[in-house]
This record gives sequence, C-alpha cells and structure tokens, in this order.
Amino acid sequence: MRLYAAKIPVIAADIVRALTVDKDIEVGDMAEVEDDLASVMREYLRLDREITEKAKDRAERIGAGVTEVQRFKRQLAEERNFGLGAESVSWMLDQLIQMLLRSNNVDEVFSEDADLRRKMRQVLERHMGVDDEMDKEVRSRLKHLSEGTQNWDVEYGRVMEQVKRRRNLE
Repeated sequence: MRLYAAKIPVIAADIVRALTVDKDIEVGDMAEVEDDLASVMREYLRLDREITEKAKDRAERIGAGVTEVQRFKRQLAEERNFGLGAESVSWMLDQLIQMLLRSNNVDEVFSEDADLRRKMRQVLERHMGVDDEMDKEVRSRLKHLSEGTQNWDVEYGRVMEQVKRRRNLE
C-alpha cells in the first residue's frame, strides 16, 4: 500500500465526510479540518522521503547495496517510531486521531478512538490499495510476455507509468 501525494486532498475529504455523516465529529469548517488531516499525510510523505534519503546516504558511505538501504531505512524508522509498509496506516491513524483531538477546527469528537480508527482505516486502505489494483491491471496487459524477462520488466515499468498518469498519481 502506498500513499500518493495527489490523492491526499481526496482522502482527507473522504475521512471528514465519513466522520461527520456518522456524527463521530462535529466541525465548524470542513475545509479546514480536511487541511489539518492532509497536513498529517503530507508530513508522513516528508518523513518517509527524509528517512529514505538518510538510509541511502548511510548505505552509500559504506558501499552497501539496495538490501542494506532497506535495512537502514527500517532501523531509522524504528528509531523515530515511524511506520513503514503495512505499519504506515497505523502510524497515520495515530497522528490523524491526535490531529482531530487537538484541532481548533474540530468542535467536538463524539466517538471513541477505536471507532474513529476503524472508519479512517477503511478510507485510507481503500485509497492506498490502489497499488494492488494497478499491478493487476498492468499484469493483465502483459499476459503476452513472460514474467521475469528483461522485456517484461521494461514493459511493466512503461505500462505502470501509463496507468499512473491516467489515474493522476504522478
């Protein structure tokens, strides 16, 4: 699962809509609450980029390969209590709940954290699961090629870029 910057406003709007429709929260200005939630998701992307760059730098200093970059990235994330991969949604949910509780734009929070977390998780996973959908679409277009070949790898990358552009994910 991956968070795309282009989808952040849509995700934030869906979360606010889901929580206000079900009367989990009461807001004065929906757009401001959406901006608050979007800021959490943008911060996630910023931290992810920062950790990735630091891991690459560390691996480069010792002449390590890609596998070491991933190991260093995981170490840096653990040091900062930052969620990677499947843990990214849980990390964002913690931050989103804190934002709802601290925001001057949220008048009242009526639901328990667990209920908020469940509803927001559904929205996040629906939007972030788009990678799996795109992979299936690309693979279906490449049935005529043998997976694992150089030609398949090149075509996979090319078709994935087309799909991302069509879905406005770049």
